[in-house]
Amino acid sequence: MGGFVLAIDQGTTSSRAIVFDERMEIVGVGQQEFTQHFPKSGWVEHDADEIWDSVVAVVKSALDRAGITAGDVAAIGITNQRETIVVWDKATGAPIHNAIVWQDRRTAQICHDMKEQGLEETFSKKTGLLLDPYFSGTKLAWLLDDVDGARGRAEAGELLAGTIDSFLIWKLTGGKAHVTDATNASRTLLFNIRTNEWDGELADLLGVPLGMLPKVLDSADDFGVTEEGLFGAAIPILGVAGDQQAATIGQACFSPGMMKSTYGTGCFAVLNTGETLVRSKNRLLTTIAYRLDGKTIYALEGSIFVAGAAVQWLRDGIGVIGKAEESGVLAAKADEAQEVYLVPAFVGLGAPHWDAEARGAIFGLTRSTGPAEFARAALESVAFQTRDLLDAMKKDWPEARETVLRVDGGMVASDWTMQRLADLLDAPVDRPTILETTALGAAWLAGSRAGVWPGIEDFSKAWKLERRFEPRMDDELRESKLDGWRDAVRRTLSS
Repeated sequence: MGGFVLAIDQGTTSSRAIVFDERMEIVGVGQQEFTQHFPKSGWVEHDADEIWDSVVAVVKSALDRAGITAGDVAAIGITNQRETIVVWDKATGAPIHNAIVWQDRRTAQICHDMKEQGLEETFSKKTGLLLDPYFSGTKLAWLLDDVDGARGRAEAGELLAGTIDSFLIWKLTGGKAHVTDATNASRTLLFNIRTNEWDGELADLLGVPLGMLPKVLDSADDFGVTEEGLFGAAIPILGVAGDQQAATIGQACFSPGMMKSTYGTGCFAVLNTGETLVRSKNRLLTTIAYRLDGKTIYALEGSIFVAGAAVQWLRDGIGVIGKAEESGVLAAKADEAQEVYLVPAFVGLGAPHWDAEARGAIFGLTRSTGPAEFARAALESVAFQTRDLLDAMKKDWPEARETVLRVDGGMVASDWTMQRLADLLDAPVDRPTILETTALGAAWLAGSRAGVWPGIEDFSKAWKLERRFEPRMDDELRESKLDGWRDAVRRTLSS
């Protein structure tokens, strides 16, 4: 067995596999997009079998490009799109329905009805989450109620359920392991983050048989071994974390007060609060950052549904750019005298508003508004939403006041966007040399467990800064822009 570590990064629009060597450097990458299904307005689904096929393909591609075989790999780490739920046949592994994706809003009415019954506090106190269609629990309830025969089969023990990591592990191990880690479990509305176990009361409220659910392990643990026939040799799976927690680890945010923000399809800011479980009073989420050696580290999280998706809208929706990387260049040409605000509530608003019914809106248009102003408004919307999250975090936990933001994700390659982010946050923004922090975090969990990568202290020292963006916007201009943003949001909220 060699010292290579393989990270499987199963995302919302593509699956990737990345091979890291003993020096934690990337030596091979495989990537494959898969189909997005939108059967109704607000519904988003994936074919779980297509995801599985894509994962197998990218692993083989990454190994080939790295010039190694499966026998050279010490361990696999898995990171995944969170909250996306799959239900499959225990005997065959066949999904009973498409996976319901984290972006899906079909259970808005279920959440509304449960709130009307006064149940949100029950869920929030135990899970740290809010009753929103974003989370897995109501999606699972919908599947059991709406797929013919599903509930009866689940109660008879014929069906299993899990987030994408669980489904992949089940397939990778040939059905020998039905497991997940604490970070993924903490996003389901079914896991008590205080007691670190599935909660019977919450499962009863959602009508979910506990027997369907996977065993919950630490984030670095023994998750099973891949079938030898898949890749040519059996490989132990030793690390698992949801994508945002994996990015937190990859950014080496191991100390309380450290914060990272990932800018992908959505934006997810995570603030490490250590062993202190901070209950938010400002509509943020309390979640598990990671669990190692049985010790749980908590975090405050703010989830923004639309970040990079706003740039995709510029490209695919209204055609003002041909490539995503053009957005920052175009935004820099915008007329500073025009105050155009985009509230990108395409699938509702996440933290701190949690308004599932809100829809996108643009304010401040004039006859001279053009592509440059649209581009600036889209990029600034990401910075404004991040500022909303940071303000809420500071209110919830005063130790966050002097936080430096570590950033990653596709959008952070734009210098203009990162400078505007620092300007509107009025805080430094640090961009690391390695932007593949999500995959790196999953790889570290597995590599450290396998004994081929360093522990927390040495891994933290290996984090390297590529560039720091310091705020340089005039205070008066910043406040004026923030006032305009807050007014735009107020006008967009559904109630």
